[in-house]
This record gives sequence, structure tokens and C-alpha cells, in this order.
Amino acid sequence: MKGVTLPKVRTIFRGGSRFYIHPENRELIHPGVTSILGMIPKQNFLAPWQAKLTAELAADSLDFIADMLTRGGRDSVVDYLKGAARRYTKVRADIGSEAHDLFERLIRGEYVGRVRSDLEPYVTHFREFMAAVNPEFVRAEDVVWSDTYGYAGSFDIWLYVWLDENGDPTPDRSGTRHLILGDWKTGKNTYPDVALQLAAYERADYVIDPDGNREPLPEFDGAAVLHITDEDWAFKPVDTSDEVFAEFLHLRATFDWDRELSRKVIGKPIARKVRKRLVTGTQRRASK
Repeated sequence: MKGVTLPKVRTIFRGGSRFYIHPENRELIHPGVTSILGMIPKQNFLAPWQAKLTAELAADSLDFIADMLTRGGRDSVVDYLKGAARRYTKVRADIGSEAHDLFERLIRGEYVGRVRSDLEPYVTHFREFMAAVNPEFVRAEDVVWSDTYGYAGSFDIWLYVWLDENGDPTPDRSGTRHLILGDWKTGKNTYPDVALQLAAYERADYVIDPDGNREPLPEFDGAAVLHITDEDWAFKPVDTSDEVFAEFLHLRATFDWDRELSRKVIGKPIARKVRKRLVTGTQRRASK
């Protein structure tokens, strides 16, 4: 049965982070789960990855770069090369968004016809997953909200899967039914922060659907990530234990430190070096 009906949830961006505005109280704004996960340090692998991508682009585009250098000069070449990681990330994000849309349509039982060639492998692999697991769709892409801990977010999927006593899927649905909180990933790898993400979604106070209906979250039997690339797919269980959620709460506190408290802890100088200003003869005469 549906719960309380609310207006739709709006989001805004501040300082590169997404915030969710409460539909009843516009002064109540919570950061998104994925923005909170942005507090995880990434410099250990991000800088080498960006450098490698730029170097590969330069090595693979020598003739193009030489022509650009002649026509546009050094600055145009620098701009082109330094934008390699940004352009790659945007292309991957666009493919990921389109693939997510196709996954949702497929699991809802909608007909999906021909798609672009770069998306065909994702559709093929998702259909293989559907045949191997035969899940039942419950709901997708709704907003979860936590006033208890101060965050919100949009999850990918809830679904039922049937598992045998060894935890393996039974596509004939002869095993025990489990309600799973799931996430789609289309990047090169799956990373541990998906556990933090799903642990947060699982412990929200309630869910709000696109029509504004608010309901309490159910008890999930587990969480999983479906990792689909253009070469392979894998359905993996994810640990969302209290220990994992505690780590998410550390990041939630770090987010507040980064966005609020860190900007207030250093005050204005109460003493400082006095710098003597040189006054020229022209300035002295002008002041008389």
C-alpha cells in the first residue's frame, strides 16, 4: 500500500556536488550519496591514470598534433592533450547512462529494438544475465531519503532473485526468493565504494517514487552489483554490513568538514608582519 504523497524531489549542484531538496521543506537539503563518496581520496591512481591517458593520446596522434601545432600553435595542443581524461570520462559516462536506461527498460519487460553498435554488447550481455538469473523486477531509479543521517540518493534497482542453498541462481525459480538491492556498473572495474553506496541506500528512512509517494524501505535479503562491459558481465554479491555503513558515515562527516567546518576553523590574523610601503617623492608632492 502506498504511503504519504509528496511533491517530486528536486536536485541542485553546488561546488560540483549534487544535493537533494526535500519535497516538503525546501530549506532541508541533503548531499547525494555519490557526492559523499567523492570524499574518498583518489590521487593514488587518478594522477597516473590521467598521465597515461594523455601520453597514449599523444603517442597515437603524432601527425594530428603536428598539424595542430602548425595551425593553432602550442596552446591549442596543450588544451587538446590536457582534456584527454575529461573527454574520455564524458564518453564513458554517456555510454553508462544510455546503458542504464536500456537495462531498466529490459528488466521491465519493454521491447528494445536496434541500438547503436557501441551499445549492442551491453544489451547482449544484459540479456544473458536475464537468462542466467531470471530476476523479477520490483522498482528502479527512485529516491531514498535519510533524515537520520543526512543524505539522499537514487538507487538503480530492487529485484527478486531465486537462489539455491549454495547461493547460486536458479533461473527456473526453484530456489528461495531473495529481495536484492542492486546497482549497475559499466566501467572497466567494480570498486569497493559500491558497498558504501548500497549500504547507505539500504539504511535510508524512506523511498520517494516519481509520483511523490513515500514509503518505508523493506528489509533486503542482500545486495549485489551487476558489472556489464562491452566484453563481459558478472553478477556479484556486495557486503553492506554495519561495519561498511560505519565507513560511509565517516565519509558523511568528512563531507561536512570539507564543505562547512574546514572553512571556519582559521580566523583572521590578530597579529602580522607590518609591511612598510615605499612612498615616492611624486606621491608626497601630490598629497600637499
